[in-house]
Amino acid sequence: MHKQNLLILLLLLTSLSFVNAQEIFITNTQNRNFTSLNGKWEYVLDPYKTWGMGGKAVFENHIPKNKTDRVEYSFNPAQTLWVPGSWNSQNPELSYFEGDIWYRRTFDKRDISKDKRYFVYVGAANYISHITFNGKRLGSHEGGFTPFSFEVTDLLKETGNFLIIGVDASRKADNIPAEVHDWFNHGGITRDVKLIEVPTTFINNYFISLDYSTLNAKTKRINGKLEFTGKTIPEKARIIIPELRVNQEITLSSENVTSFAIDVKNLDLWSPENPKLYNVTIETESDKISDLIGFRAIETKGKQILLNGKPIFLKGICLHDENPFRKDRANNIEDAKLVLDWAQELGCNFIRLAHYPHQEQLVRLADERGILLWEELPLYWGIQWNNPEVLKKAKKQFSELINRDYNRASSIIWSIANETAVIPERNEFLSELSDYIRSIDDTRLISAACKKDQEADGHPDDVYTYNDPIMEKLDIISFNEYLGWYGGLPDECRKKTFQFGMEKPVIVSEFGGGAIQGYYADSLTMWSEDFQEYHYKESIAMFDKIDGLVGMTPWILVDFMSPMRQLHGVQDGWNRKGLISEKGQKKKAFYILQNYYKSK
Repeated sequence: MHKQNLLILLLLLTSLSFVNAQEIFITNTQNRNFTSLNGKWEYVLDPYKTWGMGGKAVFENHIPKNKTDRVEYSFNPAQTLWVPGSWNSQNPELSYFEGDIWYRRTFDKRDISKDKRYFVYVGAANYISHITFNGKRLGSHEGGFTPFSFEVTDLLKETGNFLIIGVDASRKADNIPAEVHDWFNHGGITRDVKLIEVPTTFINNYFISLDYSTLNAKTKRINGKLEFTGKTIPEKARIIIPELRVNQEITLSSENVTSFAIDVKNLDLWSPENPKLYNVTIETESDKISDLIGFRAIETKGKQILLNGKPIFLKGICLHDENPFRKDRANNIEDAKLVLDWAQELGCNFIRLAHYPHQEQLVRLADERGILLWEELPLYWGIQWNNPEVLKKAKKQFSELINRDYNRASSIIWSIANETAVIPERNEFLSELSDYIRSIDDTRLISAACKKDQEADGHPDDVYTYNDPIMEKLDIISFNEYLGWYGGLPDECRKKTFQFGMEKPVIVSEFGGGAIQGYYADSLTMWSEDFQEYHYKESIAMFDKIDGLVGMTPWILVDFMSPMRQLHGVQDGWNRKGLISEKGQKKKAFYILQNYYKSK
C-alpha cells in the first residue's frame, strides 16, 4: 500500500465509531421473522481500498450540507447493483473487477419493539466484508461462502436506516482459497441479506441427529443440543415432533448450551429412496423455531459406506454453485432446482459441492429430494500451510459451514482438501483440521481429494499408488484422476490398476475431459463430444475395477466460468468439462454416465 493511502486509512481508522457488535451465528433464518433487504443497492467503487475519499469514510454516508461542503463520493445518486448477485455479472465495467465496493441499502422499520433484538444477516459475501450500520462499524467477516450476522438493536431507527457493507474480492496468498483457482471469482454480496427479528433471549442454533448406537434398536434415540443467546436463559424448553408423538420438556442449563436425548419409536429413516423429513419444533416461553429434519446414519465398515446400516453406491457428479444462464453465483431456489433436476436426470443420488460451500437452499432441497452431498472448503492450490492464521481461518469457516448444515440429512461428507501436495506442513495442518471437525461433528464422514504417488515403492507405471499420510485421518479415500485428458490417451485407461494400502472405501472424486457441445468428429479429436464420450467409456471401465469403489463424482455437471481457460474459439473463459453446456444442452458423455448409473 502506498504511504499516502496508508496514512489516509490510518486517519480514518483512528476516527471511526465502533460499537460492541459481537458476531453471532444464527441458523435457519428462513423460518424466523425477518425483513428481506434484497433488491437494488447503491454502490461506490473503492479501487485503492482507502475506505473514504477526501478524508470522509464511505460508510458514514456523508451528504453535502451546503454548496461549499466537499464530499468526494456519493450514494445519492449512484449506480446500483442487485443483491444477491455478483457485481461481475451486472456491469460490463466490473467483469473482472476484484477490488473493494461499498454497497448501501436504506430502509425504514416502523414497528420496532423494545422486547425484540435485531440482527443484520448476510448469507455470503465474497471475500472480506466490512459491515456498518447507520454510520457505526459493526465488524468484519472473512470467507466468501459462509453466513454471518451482527446485532443492530441499539442502532435501529424507525426511518432512515442505512446499511453499508464494503466487500473486498481481492485474491490473496493467505486467503481461502489462495490466489489461483480454476473458477470465477464472483465478487460482491452473493446471497440473501435480511434484518432478523428475535426475542431478547433466543435459540440461535440447535444440533439434532440420530444416535447411531440405537440404529438397530426398535426404540431409537435422538440426540440434541440447544444454543441460546441472551442475558437470561429460560429454565425450560420443549421439543415437539408431532409425527413421532414427541412433546418433551427439557430442563435447560444456566449456561448457553444444553444437551438432551429423546427416545422414539417407529422412526422412519431418511434415505435417497425415502427422504423422510420430520417437522421439529423447539420452543421456550419467549421463542419458537421449527425445521424439517431427517434422521439417518452414515458410517464406514471395511471398504463399504453404510447408510442406515446398508451398503450404498454413490452415483455422483461434481457441481459449481453457478447459474450458467445468468453467468452468476446461484442464489435462489430456482437455481437449485435447475441443477438438481439435471443431476437427477443423470441418475445421481450424490453430488460433490465443489469447491466451497454452496447456497443453503440447494442443501435444503437436496434434503427434500433425497440427494446425498459432499461439502468442502476451498482448501485448494497454493494454501499457506505453514501460516497459523490460515489454519484459524479454516477452522472458523468450517465451523460456520457445520453450524449452517448440521441438521441437513443430505450432507454426509466433509472434505478437507483438494489436489494438495504432500509436505509436512500441509499434513500437520490437515491433521489438526480433521481433528477439529470431528470434535464438533461426529455424525459425518471425512474425506479429501488426494494425489497419486507414481514414484513410490518402485511400482510399475501401470500401477497407481496412494501413500498420502493424511489418508490415516480420513474415513474415505478419494482421488482425482485425469488419465486420457492430462497425459496419455483414453486407450491407456484400462491398463491401470490402483493400490491404496488401507481397508477403506474409495471414491473417484474427479475425472473427465473437455468438449464443445455440438462439435462432432471422431473419438481421438480433442474438444469433440466424441472424444469426451470415448474418454468417459474408458475411464469408467478403469475405475469400475477398483477394489472398494463406493462411488464417483466426475468433473463436472455443467460447463462453468473460469478466467484460467482462455483458448480462443474453444474455452473463451469457460471450463468445458461439463456434461451439459452453459446453454443447457447435453453432451454425448452425459448418456454414457447415465447408462452406467442405471447399471449400478
